[in-house]
Amino acid sequence: MKIVRPKSLTEMVADEVRTRIIDGRIRLGAGLSEQSLAAELGISKTPVREALLQLKQEGLVQVQPQRGTYVFRLESDQVTQISELREVLELAAARAALQRNAEVLAARMAELLEGMRKAYERDDRVAYRRLDGDYHDAIIDLCGNDYIRTAYRQISFCIAALRSRLSNEVQLNKASLADHREMLRLVKQRDGAALARLMRAHIEQTKRSYLDVLERGAFDVEDPVGGGVAQRR
Repeated sequence: MKIVRPKSLTEMVADEVRTRIIDGRIRLGAGLSEQSLAAELGISKTPVREALLQLKQEGLVQVQPQRGTYVFRLESDQVTQISELREVLELAAARAALQRNAEVLAARMAELLEGMRKAYERDDRVAYRRLDGDYHDAIIDLCGNDYIRTAYRQISFCIAALRSRLSNEVQLNKASLADHREMLRLVKQRDGAALARLMRAHIEQTKRSYLDVLERGAFDVEDPVGGGVAQRR
């Protein structure tokens, strides 16, 4: 039996703040105060500071000299660049996963798709968003290429945070479910060319949806220079 190493205090703080950013409890662009976080969590500032540095490496936090620490806030050109990288990595991963782990990939996608269907039908948008992310992560995880996995981790949390902001758009979830159902069908048929075309179109549509929400200002924070860490929508 393997002994599981307990998480450090820094890891637990990072997990908590990361979850709040991804699920929208902390708004994009919101200020993060080490002192406020430490007081709220009942700990010293050291693990908070270390956790924020970890989140900075993940792209979720930006440090502005002489100003403070803020949750990332993407502009339209950054959304475009992340989407371009996502396309490169996910298509490469899908191609490799089909070659190396097609049966396992199909089984994992089918399991997740069933969960997505149930979440959609009961209008559980939080669960749907999480399963949507797990579906794409399965393609990355089963590609058999550690370099693709490492590169994808650099943007995966930002994608998850953006995805959660789109999960309130019911029509987008309906279209998303249809796309993921078709992806599974193509994986079962091992039709890599058609799968690549669909995934490219899916990522492009998601990018356009992000840009539309940005244009409408739906990602804006109420107090972009505030220090509160528990800002809710």
